[in-house]
Amino acid sequence: QAVVNPLLRQVSDTVPQNVLRNLTSFHNRYYNGDFGRQSSEYLFQTVSTILGKHGQVTRFAHKFPQSSVIARIEGTSQGSVVVVSAHQDSINQMDHTARAPGADDDGSGSVAILEAMRVLVQSNVRLHNSVEFHWYAGEEGGLLGSTDVVRAYANTSVVADLHLDMVGFPASPPAVGIVTDYTDSSTSNLVRQLVRAYTDLPTADFTCGYACSDHASWHDAGVRSALPFESQFLDYNNNIHSPNDAFSTVDFAHLLKFVNIALGFIVEVAGVEA
Repeated sequence: QAVVNPLLRQVSDTVPQNVLRNLTSFHNRYYNGDFGRQSSEYLFQTVSTILGKHGQVTRFAHKFPQSSVIARIEGTSQGSVVVVSAHQDSINQMDHTARAPGADDDGSGSVAILEAMRVLVQSNVRLHNSVEFHWYAGEEGGLLGSTDVVRAYANTSVVADLHLDMVGFPASPPAVGIVTDYTDSSTSNLVRQLVRAYTDLPTADFTCGYACSDHASWHDAGVRSALPFESQFLDYNNNIHSPNDAFSTVDFAHLLKFVNIALGFIVEVAGVEA
């Protein structure tokens, strides 16, 4: 807490609001179309600007137009990697060419991990393990981007993945949902502790019943993964995959609590050098 609490005081919704407004202004972010390619290029440039000289940003190309974006901050050990991830693509389920702002799904997770990265690089905290922030392409096509990335990381020592997919639409009363299938129980338990320590929300366990997001790609590869979710109900936000998943529906005060969780996770799992 001595390391994390000063970081939390730096968390702000300024960058998340600005970037989410821009992400949702694309007609859609469909992975297999040109808007998806354009939005991933915008994201690459945005991440590069924020990271600056503090790390390295790469485009991870796939066989479809949208690239995944990976930002790496080197730890002092340069051995193992901690991954914090979200998916950048959106989809209109009725018509893939139609409007799909994807504000909550998963613009919210995308800007939450971006804010965690921004706070980290401005803090001068020295981490033991390296940390990578992953914005996956093609999640809505069936975890396509994360499947490719996880396969490419087969010989990389990945400690754990914290995945944020939908963090901006709380239920009443608000809670952090803890997904208990396709996840690691010890890592989920750590997330419960982080929620208690760094937010004012309770946790509530639930199952997706299927590989509902990119955390499952890591889980299937034998890497510890956890998915803290915006509410205690998987299907509470019925705006998703439609034109109604709009910027105006996102609760930024709620979203920032997941930035806190991500920062706590990074410090705890990557470790801090004195």
